[in-house]
Amino acid sequence: MMMPMINFPLKFKLVDTSSTVFSHDILFPFAFDEVYGREVGMERSEPIIHIWRHPKAFILGLRDRKLPNALETMQWLEQQGYSVTVRNSGGAAVPLDLGIVNISIILPKIKGGMEFRRDFELMYQLICESLKSQICLVHKGEVEGAYCPGDFDLSINGKKFCGIAQRRQTKAVVVQAFVLVEGKGKTRGALVREFYERASNNSRLGYPQVKAYTMSSLSEMTDISTSSRFVLCLKDYLRSYGEVEEINGYDPIYNDEIQKNIFELRYRYNK
Repeated sequence: MMMPMINFPLKFKLVDTSSTVFSHDILFPFAFDEVYGREVGMERSEPIIHIWRHPKAFILGLRDRKLPNALETMQWLEQQGYSVTVRNSGGAAVPLDLGIVNISIILPKIKGGMEFRRDFELMYQLICESLKSQICLVHKGEVEGAYCPGDFDLSINGKKFCGIAQRRQTKAVVVQAFVLVEGKGKTRGALVREFYERASNNSRLGYPQVKAYTMSSLSEMTDISTSSRFVLCLKDYLRSYGEVEEINGYDPIYNDEIQKNIFELRYRYNK
């Protein structure tokens, strides 16, 4: 039986670019969320679900950028072919590749509502409902040793496959998730562990102590073997839930504003 999602509108836009290889600046999807968050908050746009992938990137959290050797380690990652940036939402370092599906839910803030956990819960419900056909129990709660740890780590049999972060604007909320669908979770975990070892200069400052084996992907744990299959499950659920206007590209009308926001984000967080 379909479960209704709390506080989620029955009419929304679905911006899905996951079927194409990403060609924009890695900050583009984060700037998109920022710009459209303002549009949604001002009621100039319906709520949005944004789905995207990137071929090879490494995203730092705000605290990661403050590690003593962060800049040198970012340069090392760039030499390995990664697009590297710092995001303005919560959470810690995560690698991205074509086996990872990124999801954002962009909603207006509920007037008088300050319960941020409710918005995390919404993303948890969306992913759980999308995976129901797999007959697997998705657990919610921090996985010790996983990268980008938090109370809303999503795991199957103790292995984390999804992390959730949040960006709160004055009038809107952007809930972001990365979902490991294809590939080896352990390989990605080893990369994040090396990032922290290099960026911290092995000082054991308060950064996540990553244990690579705690990460896994849906293809390693379920019958969902491709990113396209997961996105299809996600969209099937959304269509069964409400009225969806699907767009498979970025509207150029907001491109100038997005480019301006990219500049602002890079100046504010990467310096």
